[in-house]
Amino acid sequence: MSDVLASLAANVDAIGVALAETGFMLGFSLAAAVVLGLPLGVAIFLTRPGGVREHRAIWTVANLYVTVVRSFPFLLLVVFLIPLTRILYGTTFGTGAATFPLCFVGVAIYARLVEQILLEVPSGVLDAARAMGADVRQTVVHFLLVEGRSGLVYALTSAAISLISYSTVLGIVGGGGLGDFALRFGYQEYDHALMYSTIAIVIVCVLLLQTAGERISALLDKR
Repeated sequence: MSDVLASLAANVDAIGVALAETGFMLGFSLAAAVVLGLPLGVAIFLTRPGGVREHRAIWTVANLYVTVVRSFPFLLLVVFLIPLTRILYGTTFGTGAATFPLCFVGVAIYARLVEQILLEVPSGVLDAARAMGADVRQTVVHFLLVEGRSGLVYALTSAAISLISYSTVLGIVGGGGLGDFALRFGYQEYDHALMYSTIAIVIVCVLLLQTAGERISALLDKR
């Protein structure tokens, strides 16, 4: 125990930087998931065969994007996106550039989860929207998203936890973060106390996210 405390004390500043890098990557990728993944998931739900606004072309393209990105090995996706990352950021190295492929994954993960949540909304909700003469926008905003809000928050929590796991890979492009710190300064330097301590910090972060997501989801669940 004393070795663990000594290792943490000696590396507290570096751990703080790594925690900030993980927070940066997670924050931006979750923002992308909400801003882009939520409407993408709604679009897949609406345009699916038999959906409210069935549209084969839109559904095919959107569904293909989500399927391909989610099935792509993340390490290979990072490498695959290097040319585009260089065009957009002017570099492929650093936390900012490393966040780009994480956003791709975040959008795809959350879009699929959004679709699944909306598929679980009782059909009576859509029937009620039709009976009230609601258009597509009103149906989505005032019926579907309201009915599924608890599940959407819980799904975002699950996406956040997955993104923390994915972020550990981004050390190969200088992304940093807690996972990369544990590998480089713990495992590779044979400082097992530091490695396990950093892993414990990651686990605590995940538990805090999970607890917060569950409580918010429960508060929004009016069933």
